[in-house]
Amino acid sequence: MPSTPQLPPRVITVPESQAAPVPDKPQWFTAEKNDMKHFLDDLDAEAKAAARPSLAQRALAMAREQSRQQTRQDQEGTAMLERRPNTAPPEPFSLDFYVDGVVKRLNRSAAFVRNDPRSRGVHLASVQFRINPDGSLKSFKVLNAGDQQEEIAFIKSVVERAIPFAAFPPDIARAARSLGVTICIAPGAGGGFGFSRMADDRPC
Repeated sequence: MPSTPQLPPRVITVPESQAAPVPDKPQWFTAEKNDMKHFLDDLDAEAKAAARPSLAQRALAMAREQSRQQTRQDQEGTAMLERRPNTAPPEPFSLDFYVDGVVKRLNRSAAFVRNDPRSRGVHLASVQFRINPDGSLKSFKVLNAGDQQEEIAFIKSVVERAIPFAAFPPDIARAARSLGVTICIAPGAGGGFGFSRMADDRPC
């Protein structure tokens, strides 16, 4: 059987006149290069000036501020929690729930203590009482008496009648030796009668 003849490989040639032109590299003059460099340097400087602190830097700044506030409150004896060393803080929800229970118990107790609204002063005042983990009263302290002696005496009677409060939940008991509740007396501030919670960042 005769063999099939082998054809030579096909080669396609492109005439030189039809070949795609190769673009020349852009020619930059010295002045244009300097202008572009100055422009890029200015953008880089603006970006660095407008750069915000990193998340770690912001967290560190917040931690330092909280530490300063805690130190100041400890020195003044007004910190809410008397913390146990080397313990995790309690859950915020658990702490809020417990304080709400304290406020409700104070309001129930206030219904049985006589108070004459005509004896109230006109200046701000504040007191703080501390609760032990078992719910007993640790201390009652007048932070600012103002002209509210009668109102302070009323609040002290309410607190004494409300004792004992509920024992701390386990997470609060592990974290704190005592819990402080500050009561602000603000005449003319509105809000009706009884005890109610304020925002944590509001001054007394």
